[in-house]
Amino acid sequence: MDYITFVVLTLVIGMISTWWVNHALKKYARVPNSTGMTGADCARQMLSYYGIYNVAVHRGGPGQDFFDPRSNSVTLSPEAYDGRTVTAIATACHEVGHACQFAQGYAPMKIRGSLVPAVNLASNAWMFLLLAGMLLGIMQLYTLAIVMYVAVILFHVVTLPVEFNASSRAMTYMGQIGLTQSDRVGSQKVLRACAFTYVAAALTSILQLIWLLGMRGEE
Repeated sequence: MDYITFVVLTLVIGMISTWWVNHALKKYARVPNSTGMTGADCARQMLSYYGIYNVAVHRGGPGQDFFDPRSNSVTLSPEAYDGRTVTAIATACHEVGHACQFAQGYAPMKIRGSLVPAVNLASNAWMFLLLAGMLLGIMQLYTLAIVMYVAVILFHVVTLPVEFNASSRAMTYMGQIGLTQSDRVGSQKVLRACAFTYVAAALTSILQLIWLLGMRGEE
């Protein structure tokens, strides 16, 4: 794969991902959910439904929607925490899905967690090693950079089942408590769009690895 092809492919994937998730989030952020619940209300009720009582639900800053296993807490952005929209409840239930995974010892989440230290190191170091290897003509550094980058790719790949499963748990819960078909369809579209961002990240990383291997083969 030549450099121009690589750049074009990654740009296209990135633009599609960004457009899709922004479109879905904004569209359903304007659609009230049928229950009138806020995202925070929905998160706490889902936790209670599954018998999980030791997870706090916090109000975070803009764009801060995540589950933190270190503090065993869910943080929701103001739009999700206070919002009474389809996007708000979909986001809240997805993050609680991660809390359920943690409580039940979901294997892919454990694997992803075990990779975090290595990925944090590799994410910061692989590019420097790559540049050093290219500039100094030391192929061992170039090879080490690729090995470290593979760890980053593995993290992206393992993230996929974690995210898909959290969304699946969210949709299962919504069905079990009797949310309307309209709410569930909208939530599904929001969660699919968000999931595509992780697919795009993994695909982009794999394309970059292919390009790096091609560059190494030309040396």
